[in-house]
Amino acid sequence: MFGYYFKLALRSFKRNKVLTTLMVMAIALGIGASMTTLTVFHVLSGDPIPGKSGKLFYPQLDAEVARGYVPGEEPQAQLTRFDAETLLREKRGVRQALMTGGGVSVTPDRSGMVPFLSDARFTSADFFPMFEVPMLYGNGWSAREDEAHARVAVITKDLNEKLFGGGNNVGKQIRLDKSEFTIVGIADEWRPTPRFYDMNSDRYGELEDVFLPFSTSRDLSMARNGSIDCWGDGNGDNTDVNAPCVWIQYWVELDTPQQVAEYKNYLTNYSDQQRAAGRFERPTNMRLRNVMEWLEFNKVVPNDVVMQMWMAMGFLLVCLVNTIGLLLAKFLRRSGEIGVRRALGASRGAIFGQCVVEAGTVGLAGGVLGLGVALFGLWAVRQQPSSYAELAHLDLGMLLTTFVLAVAASLVAGLLPAWRAMQIAPALQLKSQ
Repeated sequence: MFGYYFKLALRSFKRNKVLTTLMVMAIALGIGASMTTLTVFHVLSGDPIPGKSGKLFYPQLDAEVARGYVPGEEPQAQLTRFDAETLLREKRGVRQALMTGGGVSVTPDRSGMVPFLSDARFTSADFFPMFEVPMLYGNGWSAREDEAHARVAVITKDLNEKLFGGGNNVGKQIRLDKSEFTIVGIADEWRPTPRFYDMNSDRYGELEDVFLPFSTSRDLSMARNGSIDCWGDGNGDNTDVNAPCVWIQYWVELDTPQQVAEYKNYLTNYSDQQRAAGRFERPTNMRLRNVMEWLEFNKVVPNDVVMQMWMAMGFLLVCLVNTIGLLLAKFLRRSGEIGVRRALGASRGAIFGQCVVEAGTVGLAGGVLGLGVALFGLWAVRQQPSSYAELAHLDLGMLLTTFVLAVAASLVAGLLPAWRAMQIAPALQLKSQ
């Protein structure tokens, strides 16, 4: 029966080409606009590390002075160097890593290449297994090399190709800020979206090209970047181990709810100990959020993207209202035909089913055209200067969503017109003929 109704729908399209075109275009424009914004929202709000996002946690401690304290206020988003290094040394999680962003000068050995600046991440050994960084060659460094302040480095595939033309170059030397480092690993393509491990830098930017031990970066006074907040007199080096400044991100891996509960108790006890020692002046105020909770807290999706999504959904609603009107006009124009079918024995349910199938066929055609509109819209998004723009691509899931949404929207739009059509009284139509 569905196949028969589908054939009737195609014949109806041929008889009312202008009206059919208007309906298909209305659906296509609404679907295209909504899928463009939904795809961008989907890309920017997705899980950046599936399978582990519920096991990676971001601790916060309140190390500020008592002045200005507000009960219940959020503690600082970063840790002091003293606290971060202490937590790392005590190793209460399955894995743990401290980190900050930075920049280094790279001096190539290849002739014809001049020194250039590159983004870097100063971190600790567990960064690579904890965040599942794929390695093309070699591995990350070990905790022993952290403690030894070793001059080792992990570089990305892109930097490896730029400096050496590709290949396995583990064991070779690389000159960074006038110091020689041994390459111990080359990271493969890896770009978590958003870049959850550091919310203080470009959240959708590309991966840093160089990874160095945090301890070594401090020995060499390498330039760091990102936010830093200090209190007190502010004298001396703000990155010193005892400086009253927060500037380090810290992550810990906890595999079970029991480990999470134990780590919360550990943070509470640590805060109490630091307050007893005179370092912390405020009441214990700690937080422990997993990856998705941390992203939600930071409102990681840009406000303009959210606003555009809601505007597009509103536009889709307007298109559906127009489609309802066009379908209603089309079905009522066929009152005579419907009356004859009813008089020949067709049930109201059959008339309703025929009209709904016709509406769904309109949606299917609108989905095909809407896919083209969405692809064009995503191409336009990729031309924007925003760092997330190049990520706007339609994956298989969103492709299927396009057609499901188009057909579902047209079916919803067709319910009222189909209901009105099945209410047509055959006697009145036959009498008017």
